[in-house]
Order: sequence, then C-alpha cells, then structure tokens
Amino acid sequence: MKRTLFAFGCVAALSAAAQKDGGVATKNVAVQKPFVSKVWVSDLGNGTYKNPVLHADYSDPDVCRAGDDYYMTSSSFEDIPGLPILHSKDMVNWTLIGYALKRQPPFEHFSKPQHGNGVWAPAIRYHKGEFYLYYPDPDFGIYLTKAKNPAGPWSEPVLVEGGKGLIDPCPLWDDDGQVYLVHAYAGSRASIKSIVVVKKMNAEGTKTLDAGVMVYDGHELDPTFEGPKFYKRNGYYYIFAPAGGVPTGWQLVLRSKSVYGPYERRVVMDQGSSPINGPHQGAWVTTPTGEDWFFHFQDKEAYGRIVHLQPMKWVGDWPVIGVDKDGDGKGEPVLTYKKPNVGKSYPIATPPDSDEFNGTVLGLQWQWMANPKGTWAFLNTAKGSLRLFSDKADSARNLWDMPNVLLQKFPAEEFMVTTKMIFTPNNKLENEKAGLTIMGFSYANVALKSKKDGIYLVYTLGKDAERGKPEVEQEIMKMKDSTVFFRVKVSKGGKCRFSYSVDGQKYTEVGEEFTAEVGRWIGAKVGLFCTRQTQINDAGYADFDYFRVEPIQ
Repeated sequence: MKRTLFAFGCVAALSAAAQKDGGVATKNVAVQKPFVSKVWVSDLGNGTYKNPVLHADYSDPDVCRAGDDYYMTSSSFEDIPGLPILHSKDMVNWTLIGYALKRQPPFEHFSKPQHGNGVWAPAIRYHKGEFYLYYPDPDFGIYLTKAKNPAGPWSEPVLVEGGKGLIDPCPLWDDDGQVYLVHAYAGSRASIKSIVVVKKMNAEGTKTLDAGVMVYDGHELDPTFEGPKFYKRNGYYYIFAPAGGVPTGWQLVLRSKSVYGPYERRVVMDQGSSPINGPHQGAWVTTPTGEDWFFHFQDKEAYGRIVHLQPMKWVGDWPVIGVDKDGDGKGEPVLTYKKPNVGKSYPIATPPDSDEFNGTVLGLQWQWMANPKGTWAFLNTAKGSLRLFSDKADSARNLWDMPNVLLQKFPAEEFMVTTKMIFTPNNKLENEKAGLTIMGFSYANVALKSKKDGIYLVYTLGKDAERGKPEVEQEIMKMKDSTVFFRVKVSKGGKCRFSYSVDGQKYTEVGEEFTAEVGRWIGAKVGLFCTRQTQINDAGYADFDYFRVEPIQ
C-alpha cells in the first residue's frame, strides 16, 4: 500500500492577517503541514542550526523580507519551471512554495535543452506591496516579473533591457524616488567581465533609461567580480558582490556616499580556516528584532552550489560576515550557530524530495530540462501514479539532449532513491526506454527497454554526454514481467550505485560505481525519463508508483 505524504504543489495559501514592514502591508504565507526530509535537516532542534541550511543546488541565492516572512529565489538556468520561490519564518527552515516562471521565454528557443543558459543570478525585492523579481538571461537581456502573492501567479516577464552579456541585476529604490539597477557582465557574451555598472530606471522599474556608469573595475584586485546586490544604509550605498571565482572566491563589499561612487572596497568574508570553500554571493537580511544575517553559496561540485546562513554585524558602517576571529573586519563561515531571533519558534521544514504521486499536479521538486509539452506526463489520481509518455527529440544525440527528462536536485550528501515502475511500450515500436537516471555532463541510468523479442533490463553510461558522445548500453537480462523496482544509492563524493529488484525486497547491483558530475553551472540531478528513437502515431509509457528519498540502507 502506498504511503501518503503531504503534497505541496502550489497550495501555499495567504492568511488574512496582514503584517507591517515599514508601513507596507504584506500577507503571511501559511502552510498546513511542512514537509521534512529524511536525509537533510538544518535545524538541530535545540535553538541552533547547522550549515548548509539547504544542502541542495539553490545557486546564486537572493532573499528578501516582507513583514515576518522571508522569501528566497535562485538561478534555475534551463530548468523549468524556473525561478524557485522558497518561504521561511526563521531563515533556517524553508519550504518550496512555487516558481515565477512556468515557461521560459523565448518559448521556442527553450523548447529544447539550453544547458547553462536561461536564468542566471536573480534578485528578489518587496516594494510597495509587490514582489519584484529581476533575472538575467545572458543571451537576451534582463527581465522583470512581479507578484502580489509570492506563491504566484507571477506576471509575464517584461524585458527591462535587451542585450547580450547583461547579468546579475539588482534594483534599488532610493529615498528621493530615483530607481537604479546595478548589474554585471558575462565575458562569454559581452567580451568584458569583472566590472559592474549602475543605470537609472523609470519609476515603474520596467526599463533602463541610460547606458549606465561603471562604478567598479575588479580586474586588478577582484577577478570575476559579479553578482552584485544593491542596498542603502545610514547614508551609504552598498554593493555586496562575490569575486575570485565560484569554487574559491571571497565576499566583497563596496560603499559610497554617492550612488555613482567613488566606492571604497573591503573583503568582508572568505574561507579563512573554515572548511567552507569560496563563501560568497548572496543576500543581506535584517530581522524585525534588528539582527543582521547573510546568505551565500558554497560550490560543492556534483552537489551544486548549496546555501549557507551566516551571522552578520556592522562595525564602523562596514558589514562583518561570519565570525571575525582576529578582529580585522573580515569574517569566516560558521558550521553551527544560534538560530536567528525572530521572536518565536517554528516547525522544522525542508523543500520536498520524496513523491508518492498522489496529487493532481507534479510536486514542486520536479523540473524538466526544457519548456514542457502537455503530452509528456499524466498524474493518474485513481492509481496514485505518474505516467511518463515516451517522446522523440529529432536532434538528440543522447539523453543530455532530451527535453523530457524529469529531474530534481540532490537533497543531501548521502541519500537513496527507490522507485517502482511499470513499463508499457508501444508494441509496434522498438527502443522505447524508461528508468531512473543521474544526470550531469556524464550520466548513468538503469532502465527497461523494448526490443523485438520483449523487454530488457539495461544499464547505460553516457560518458562526456555534453560533448555529444554516444551512450554505452549494457544488456542485463530479458524481463519476465514489466514491473520493476529501481534504486540508486548516492554516497559521499557523489558515488552512485544502481540496483534493481523484481519483488521490491531483494536488490541486485548493476554496472560499475558511477561518480556523479556537474552539469553546465548546476549540480548533478536525479530523476526519471521515458524516451524513444522512432516517430510513430502513438507512444508507449511508464507508470511510476512513487519516488522515495531515504537514508542509505
């Protein structure tokens, strides 16, 4: 019998009680019962937390506060739905409440995988009763989408400024009514990087009005200077920005009494003696009780850019992030710390990972590798299962090029996934294939595949798939039945072992140990697929009864 888990979907509801944030009313998101992962929880249950607060690839995180509520978004690149929206009451326990992008424009362009393109580092702000979300597409420009309810619906994106290489935008509404946008440049498109500019916007924040002023050049001291966030405090303009590169960088802060500078420079956090490499790029948040905190990512290779929370304080109108052990004004990350003082305690919560497929919509943990078609998936509520129909991509060289691969982020350093699948191929077709996969630059999966004389269990390795190399398939055995249980165990270092079972009790390993790899600017992902190589007037399908994420047994 299937276990029933709380399904998130898009069911976050707004309570009627209004909170006040600087005289601006916002509404509090109420969640009936939070999901709690079995494999990673940051809240230690004793008033402290451990980093990361999210052991998942929510890269380039940005956070804003509205009343007593905190909202996070992150880069999503080519994955759809995009621009995740997470909610928290205490900055430690987070729920995934929706996405700002149901499809990514230009729609036809993103109808096939565009690995590493799409949504780069966004910024989320709460302003005059609305949430503003600015995001860059390095090939098309800077977009804005807005919502009064952060769980959605979000408005159709408008192009604030078109152009190649415009990345990492962040707005600032100044005290005198002026509106500014700071952003960086991607060298791969703009042929220049490590600089930031400040531009004026119209009062609505929907268009830039000038070419901007370069306010900092990082070439000498701060290579790969990017990801700026714009703030104002005590008469100073502040630009918080990372530098030094994703795996090894540091957190930089610039300040000036003038929006266009000149800006003073200070490194306010680096790795120091901690084990947290490259702690940088994120968001400064102040609680209603007056505490200051900072979110940033840590690049953890196959696990992606996971999210940490650091204490922050102001000394002489400069921020100090993390713990300053020698009093030089530069902090280093903490591994455990006292939770933020938000006035009360809240239940433990995490983004969802397991899915029993009992709902009418896909769980929010799932993303496709391109803008989806309505023909790819069907949730059978009568059976409590997910049906994936096979689809053919004409130009696909391997699974890396297939858009209809349903994936979710690695949720922890160690975990185990188990799924039950019933395969029903089209009896007029060969080479339909469905199974469980780990995706990255290289991938591996265990699957069932249809052939002329029946259904076969196969193990597939797609080495260097992003370079177009063909996958190598190993035939394990001919199946007597089309029902199978698949499992993958992921241990430290992204070491993956696949196995199968015909009874759900005894599992047999297949293939060699596979080391998960990053994708283009993202961590490895785990998920499901159903594909075919031939065009015909109907598709076979695979029914997945559940997808369970548990500790390794």
